[in-house]
Amino acid sequence: MKLNFCTLFNANYLSRGVLMYHSLQRHCKNFHLYVYAFDDKTYDYLSQANYPNLTVISLKQFEDPELLRIKPTRSAGEYCWTCSSSTILYSIEKYNLDNCTYIDADMCFYSDPKVLVDEMGDNSVLITEHRYTSSYDQSAISGKYCVQFVTFKNTPEGMKVLKWWRDACIDWCYGYVEDGKFGDQKYLDTWTRDFKGVHELKHLGGGLAPWNMQQYAFTKEGKTIQGKELSSGKIFEAVFFHFHGLKLFSNDMVSLTGENYEMNREAIDIFFRPYVKELMQVFEEIRKRDDSFNSNGANQPTDKEPMTFAQILKFFQYDVRMNPVNIFGSKTRSRLAHYHYYKVSDFINK
Repeated sequence: MKLNFCTLFNANYLSRGVLMYHSLQRHCKNFHLYVYAFDDKTYDYLSQANYPNLTVISLKQFEDPELLRIKPTRSAGEYCWTCSSSTILYSIEKYNLDNCTYIDADMCFYSDPKVLVDEMGDNSVLITEHRYTSSYDQSAISGKYCVQFVTFKNTPEGMKVLKWWRDACIDWCYGYVEDGKFGDQKYLDTWTRDFKGVHELKHLGGGLAPWNMQQYAFTKEGKTIQGKELSSGKIFEAVFFHFHGLKLFSNDMVSLTGENYEMNREAIDIFFRPYVKELMQVFEEIRKRDDSFNSNGANQPTDKEPMTFAQILKFFQYDVRMNPVNIFGSKTRSRLAHYHYYKVSDFINK
């Protein structure tokens, strides 16, 4: 079965989108990717690059009267969320597809995602859980499921759910909580209850992300990345990792997850370091064609610095001043576990 994917991004995410496409090329045997270009720079670059198995669609082609009507009422981010369901619907109807999966641009594939879609069986919709580590559980706000890998088949059941979602997002899609809604994502919470043919992904290798990686141990043999669920001992192959929150800065700095999540050395070495290295390679590939913009979105510097002994001491002194009980270092150790700022050149060459 041919897998069809769609995604959306602008020039600030162009390098991420191209990297994600390259990862599909490496691992997916039969696919086509539909990219919705949210600015002219993205559309022009992808049109000229002429990548195989990729179709680029401009906003002028894609936007319909309903989207244009509500566009002024949404921020740029909210409008992207609003459009995710519409990109799937447009792809299926315009190109007469029998299936389409929306994927986020800041993902990288490590094995064939066909195994995830095959898990659906005769169902018509596939949704993926956040699988939050308990200490980072944001499901009450962001929802149980993540709009990162959402599959719809062109069946009556699948199209019913998709059109309902599209209409709901047109009606309300904002970056705050209201009446049990948040963006395009909280809508998914009720699908297994309200619709037939909706399957919740079980494969642990689909949906690896900063908010759940603490639950797993990772090893790499050759090109295969294997995960082990610490609570059960279950072994699985990594299919994709979602690099949500990774940010590059104009002063040669990268933040892997800000200061939001604890990370272990294996996850950094197996996922993040190769991802940032390839991201910089793609950045150079794009810059050679067009150097009028930064395809990494690295348009501002950061005042954060890589972790040094002086920085550790500064954290420790501050924590002790705030509360003498911190003399034992637990607060400082927690800070260090969540601090992930690196100099790009040092990080990728280590």
